[in-house]
Amino acid sequence: MFRLTQKLSTEFSKQVFNSPLAESTILGVACGLAAYGKRPVFELQFIDFIYPGFNQLVTNISNLRWRSFGNWKCPAVIYAPYGAYLPGGSLWHSQANESALAHYPGLNIVIPSTPADAAGLLWTAMHGEDPVIFLIPKHLLWAEHEYTEPIRAVPLGEAHMLRSGSDVTLVAWGNTMEKSLEALEKIGDKIRVELIDLRSIVPWDKATIEESVRKTRRLVVVQEDTENCSVGQMLISHVASKTELWNEMISPPILVSKANVMIGYNPIYEYSALPDVEQIIAAVERSVATRHERTAVAAGADRGHMSREPEIVMPESAARGALTSPATPEAGQKRSITVPVMGEGIRNAKVVSLLKNPGDTISHDDELCEVETDKAVYPIQSSFAGVMSEWKTKVGDTVEIGQELGTIITGEPSFADQFQEAAEESAGGAVEAAVPSRKQPEIAPEDRRRYSKIEPALSPTITRKLLQVIPANLQIDARWDAICKSRDTAKRKNGKQVPSPSVMIAWAVVRAMEKHPHFRRLILEDERIVENDNFDLGIAVALEGDRLATAVIVDANTKNWGEFVKTYNETVDATRGGRVDAMNAPVVITSLGAFGVKAGAPIVVPPSVGTLFVGTAHRELIPNGKKNESAEVITLSLTFDHRVVNGARAAGFANEIKKEIEGFKIPTAKAEAMAT
Repeated sequence: MFRLTQKLSTEFSKQVFNSPLAESTILGVACGLAAYGKRPVFELQFIDFIYPGFNQLVTNISNLRWRSFGNWKCPAVIYAPYGAYLPGGSLWHSQANESALAHYPGLNIVIPSTPADAAGLLWTAMHGEDPVIFLIPKHLLWAEHEYTEPIRAVPLGEAHMLRSGSDVTLVAWGNTMEKSLEALEKIGDKIRVELIDLRSIVPWDKATIEESVRKTRRLVVVQEDTENCSVGQMLISHVASKTELWNEMISPPILVSKANVMIGYNPIYEYSALPDVEQIIAAVERSVATRHERTAVAAGADRGHMSREPEIVMPESAARGALTSPATPEAGQKRSITVPVMGEGIRNAKVVSLLKNPGDTISHDDELCEVETDKAVYPIQSSFAGVMSEWKTKVGDTVEIGQELGTIITGEPSFADQFQEAAEESAGGAVEAAVPSRKQPEIAPEDRRRYSKIEPALSPTITRKLLQVIPANLQIDARWDAICKSRDTAKRKNGKQVPSPSVMIAWAVVRAMEKHPHFRRLILEDERIVENDNFDLGIAVALEGDRLATAVIVDANTKNWGEFVKTYNETVDATRGGRVDAMNAPVVITSLGAFGVKAGAPIVVPPSVGTLFVGTAHRELIPNGKKNESAEVITLSLTFDHRVVNGARAAGFANEIKKEIEGFKIPTAKAEAMAT
């Protein structure tokens, strides 16, 4: 399939044979040859196809040595291409299924991430006495590396530490090693990550992982396999079961994994299902952000959608129809027709037909042209309606993946315009779909019910602004005792007329904004980013009729404590009374603590760059030295616009708010005078 064994059957005709495409036969013959003293190495086209031979694998190969008291052995090597990240494979060419194989005693499983490890592990596997499932990430089959030093055998059960660090342990294997290395390049030196390539799944190197976690006290595991009952969960469960390790850990283990979903045919679906660089960076930053407390005893799992939404960076040609264009183009704009990604290892194709002529009307999903590869003829379809403009190729040309073939002049409004139109219609009359379909269905004659007009939860203006935001979210807990102590002290001194906890938190946020200029920024309608020395603070206010408004404290950083408390109360009261303030607050604070909500993921609406959700106070087990103690905390959930702020700066800002809250004291006139 990947030309790995090309010509071997000719050059070594007495040792290498072509096998039938029948996995049960392949595994059965391997078992028989191994049992009679041979050391067979058999290839499956893809590990996805192993299941027709599963009976031979788990009933005979895995347990032959055990059930014969060692009288029979099965030293066979079964190798196969493994995993995704080469688009177009989908269900039967892109699976990572090491956890299903690792379940059965008697099978050794290895997944190299470099050519040197592949050669070293293969040597060890071929000289062992037990069956080895040898899973090869597909990109290795295209990789060519020259080594000046001899390749040495790699023992089974021995991990490889690629990079030493002291802040967090990052464990990966196979394809996710490449993604982890890319993530560390972006992280740089600001976080000292210890990167370990597990490479041997069964047996696995418990000692190396334990020693690293004992040093860093944090663990992030990255795997390509499905989260459910997985190797990553096994690693986390093992670490969590070690009492001495668990008591030392200062952050819950995090698993970055493919969720319980299929690998889709369209490359967009494939990449969105798999762990990517941004998810790994987010997991590392989230692990390091909980620097002083552990919020829960259960291991965390990052499925790509918990703490931040991943940015899926991939060739636009991967989209079905392969039409590249801006996110919200204007009607009448030219759209490029490009050669899409068409499958494993396909790098070019031949144009065999052009089905549309310049000036022809194009509808959605119309076939525009056909290209031929070594495997099949592929139609290229249109994702837009419009008019054929021109072809930039001709029949018989050989074209590369991603190459522009021609252009279409679109005749439809952009998605954003459709969304805005639908929202306005919804606000002005009967309830309709938020995004109209291409052909609205008629109401059935027998449906005579009356529909009441319901205002949308968000205004059309806010909805339009949200289309441009790239949201990301992180959460951190802050101890609540300093706020409670300050309130109690103020009550004893001033009676009932004391500032609310909300005012104290707002004051802490302003102090943090002073130290973090990225959260003093605004992003304008034209996407220009501006920053001011003096800045406003927004407070979300609930109004009657399930409506929301934002009270704005103007020039919040210029006010002393007394002025700030007075302005805060007056502004919130005025907003509840119907006053509408100009919205120029870089950060907005919101809370549902009155409803007992501990945490939430708020939205951020431009021109703001961040929204801070403050949860209700609750008790958590947190570390205090080498012991855990119960403490009252609040969860701070910060959503920020990734166009303006990156994850590391957001984590620093959240930590600064936490620091201000945990060290809060009501400012005195003397203290404020010294501060100025």
